[in-house]
Amino acid sequence: MTGTSWHADPLTWGHGPRLFEIFLEPTCPYSVRAFGKLDALLDQAGEDKLTVKIRLQSQPWHMYSGVLVRCVIAASTLEGGKETARKVMAAIAAHREELEFDHHAGGANMDATPNQIIERLEGYCGVALKEAFAIPDLDREIKWHCKYARQNGIHVSPTFMIDGLVQADMSSGDEVAAWLKKVLGS
Repeated sequence: MTGTSWHADPLTWGHGPRLFEIFLEPTCPYSVRAFGKLDALLDQAGEDKLTVKIRLQSQPWHMYSGVLVRCVIAASTLEGGKETARKVMAAIAAHREELEFDHHAGGANMDATPNQIIERLEGYCGVALKEAFAIPDLDREIKWHCKYARQNGIHVSPTFMIDGLVQADMSSGDEVAAWLKKVLGS
């Protein structure tokens, strides 16, 4: 194959020396709760003190996880890059029940096709995803996220890492102030 004509924008915000990596599955309710706290964390810490990186952690018990993770990565290849991907993640978070199975195994989405899920998401976020979703080798970026998680012993979401070390005592239920104290040590 010749050169790649697309680029997945890294899901990275801030530029500080402390590195906060968060492994998220877009439809997981705990990941959604953690995702909702990232802006406040970065605002309170300061972009010059903290770098936040979202790592996508697809989980098979969330039945459309693979489709939605691919949508987020696809969005990162579009104009706006990571901000477009964040917009898609926010739409998934706001409408997770319309994009997920009830109790991981039932509900109206049992009859939904991947195309219908993508179309529904496009309606929620206002981003045309289908063309980018179909990039033939987009899976290499998805596989990178998977491999990185496995190399770091990550199996569930959300999982938190600070400067390369998994933080088993951090939770999506923690207040932003607790995260801030843990991340900056103050």
